[in-house]
Amino acid sequence: MTGIDIEVAGIAKRYGAVDAVRDVSFTAPAGHVTGLVGANGAGKSTTMRILLGLVRADAGTARFGAIRYTDLADPSGTVGAMLDLASPHPAMTARGHLRTYAALGGHPARRADEVAEATGLTEYADRRIRGFSTGMRQRLSLATALLGDPGVLVLDEPSNGLDPAGIAWLRAFLREFADRGGTVLISSHQLAELTHIVDRVVLVDRGRTVWDGTQAQLAERGDDLESLFFQLTTMEASA
Repeated sequence: MTGIDIEVAGIAKRYGAVDAVRDVSFTAPAGHVTGLVGANGAGKSTTMRILLGLVRADAGTARFGAIRYTDLADPSGTVGAMLDLASPHPAMTARGHLRTYAALGGHPARRADEVAEATGLTEYADRRIRGFSTGMRQRLSLATALLGDPGVLVLDEPSNGLDPAGIAWLRAFLREFADRGGTVLISSHQLAELTHIVDRVVLVDRGRTVWDGTQAQLAERGDDLESLFFQLTTMEASA
């Protein structure tokens, strides 16, 4: 596994009269779990879509190392992305879905079984997806992101729908991934949960980065993530 630093510098995106992102900058280094934090509508998902080449920024750059996602030689083998719940045909099985995506990405068919095992889906691999819970669909989305054995994971709200055991499993999985040198960028508005996962915090409010630092730096301030969030977002709103 080879992680790559994610580098976002001054990105902006406007939709009509709405500034979805105004000025977001941060680095998510390899070997760390970086949390992109903000309220709903703060610009987290748009930032991730710009990073993955799904949305064209009006200004700024978003790259993996020095390379844009669209210029990567092996995109799905470099970056595993999870932006929405998996949406395969409901009549497909999880195994069929994974094998299809493995073929589309040019990855060995055996990866379907390997990622099913890694994400706890083996027992359910031959079940129709129409019967999956939200949590199982989240696991399927993560399994799909892992098919190319990437060194970078970009995950938007991956703990949504997971039960407490699933959340504990996700924490351990992401910690191990980062400890092996991988890069993890995870967005969430669930502040208490992120505290247990991330090494670095990037706080976004109304489309701008308002704080960027490590958990250690946060502790030096005498703050926890929740208090920092309310201090800075309240400050911005007042300003």
